Amino acid sequence: MEENRQAIIELLKNKAAVKQDIADYSESVMALFKKAAAHELEVLHEKIGDPRVRLRMDEKGVHEFILYVGSDVLVFQLHRNIFRLPDENPMWKTTYLEQDEMNGYFGIINIYNFLAESFEQNRFNDPGYLIGRVFMNRNSHFMVEGRGQLGFLFRDLENSELKEEDVRHIIQTAIIFAIEFDLLTPPYDLVQEVSVMEIQAISSELQTATGKRMGFKFSAEGSDFH
Repeated sequence: MEENRQAIIELLKNKAAVKQDIADYSESVMALFKKAAAHELEVLHEKIGDPRVRLRMDEKGVHEFILYVGSDVLVFQLHRNIFRLPDENPMWKTTYLEQDEMNGYFGIINIYNFLAESFEQNRFNDPGYLIGRVFMNRNSHFMVEGRGQLGFLFRDLENSELKEEDVRHIIQTAIIFAIEFDLLTPPYDLVQEVSVMEIQAISSELQTATGKRMGFKFSAEGSDFH
């Protein structure tokens, strides 16, 4: 019994405490993301000066904020839990993680892309896509998995310590990907039939889910995630 109690004490002192450290640090990083995103919008406002172009930010508390950029929405969400990389992840074969298992525990910021009109018109069936996720460990080291340049620019976990310029770079890269990720016409067979309810749902407009890759599974395009 005493052995078990001692094991519990060690786990709480080590693993539980480390997880709390990561959680606290992740919240500070999220605050940095919000600050950098707000600054980015200010600069874009000055450079563009076109009121028709959406450039605004909605804060949703400590763990989430939303960027409206043109016809796109980027949702940044800090997950409330701490995650360990799966055993099969090749990162476990690196010296950095072999030296200390706790380096493989992370807070995660997920970055999602939606159409701006999906949010503004409350089209709840419209899909969005996870385009990136930022991993942060207790040593302020980070890496990013994602689509496009988010999938390869920020991969050096051992030698990458998260700084403000990295946060700005990640935000800019996510915005560029979202803008370049165009809306595609859905296959005709998927939209040729509609019901009376669908056609009258929103001011007699066709209520069919709209997304940037409607009719195609995101995973089928090839994933950069591990």
